[in-house]
Amino acid sequence: MPAKQTSKTTRLPLPVPADRRRFRQRLLTWYRRHGRDLPWRKTTDPYHILVSEIMLQQTQVDRVLPKYAEWLEKYPSLDALAAAPEKEVNEAWYPLGYNIRPRRLHTIAREAVARYGGQLPAEEETLLSFKGIGAYTAGAIRSFAFHERAAILDTNVARVLFRVFIGEGDPKSHAMRRHLWAVSETLVPTRHVFDFNQALMDFGAMVCVARNPRCLVCPMTKSCRAFPFNPSRETRTKTPRRRTPK
Repeated sequence: MPAKQTSKTTRLPLPVPADRRRFRQRLLTWYRRHGRDLPWRKTTDPYHILVSEIMLQQTQVDRVLPKYAEWLEKYPSLDALAAAPEKEVNEAWYPLGYNIRPRRLHTIAREAVARYGGQLPAEEETLLSFKGIGAYTAGAIRSFAFHERAAILDTNVARVLFRVFIGEGDPKSHAMRRHLWAVSETLVPTRHVFDFNQALMDFGAMVCVARNPRCLVCPMTKSCRAFPFNPSRETRTKTPRRRTPK
């Protein structure tokens, strides 16, 4: 989709209340019909959610599913992970790749045991103090484990919000990234936060995909700012990847 350059001096508007309500309603309706049945959506254990989020970075969901179950059987808690030798932890991660991730998990586990009695805290500032937990992962833990009103912004979510609410400009610029965080924070509902954030990720992975977005079956088409710029409007989809949030 062609994009125009957005002036650095231009302040992009946030979605108005009517647009927010419409987006939430359509997204949640879609999710209740098409959302994926994933094991980490059946728990509110902060550690289990942390494991799933770290594993999903740059890795396909179908590769994560067996390793997620295997990992939690071997390391069912932060205490168990913290007590394990580093070499064993790294070997247990195979074959997911991107091997900085098990070291991050191991470091987080040891810090949680040393400072917080083997638990992950709910406070955003405290979560962000852990090396290896960034803004996206903190938001995921807060919304999925503690059901707090917390925004998320990974690659899939950023793509959805950019296309639906902005449509033009450089989606990878720092200014745009900050604006997309503001859009995400504005959209988070006071109720159904868990479902809403999960729905955002599924929608970006299944409908509003990076290449050949499925515009013909998209419930957002009528209000999507990027739709007029998509000449193909294909209905095909590819296996999604989650990228490391920034």
